[in-house]
Amino acid sequence: MGKNASKRYYYNAVKNALIKDSSTITADPYPIKYAEVKLFADIAGEKKLSVSIEN
Repeated sequence: MGKNASKRYYYNAVKNALIKDSSTITADPYPIKYAEVKLFADIAGEKKLSVSIEN
């Protein structure tokens, strides 16, 4: 497996795990800009969390 193929393999595994865990993929890729530098994370996601408190 080549370098890019192995990166894609792990990327797909992580993305599928996030989706199965009820996370929402919010950006794919996720752009990051800091000062004059532009970076791209492979993925961004969020998960909704609900909490109930019993008295």
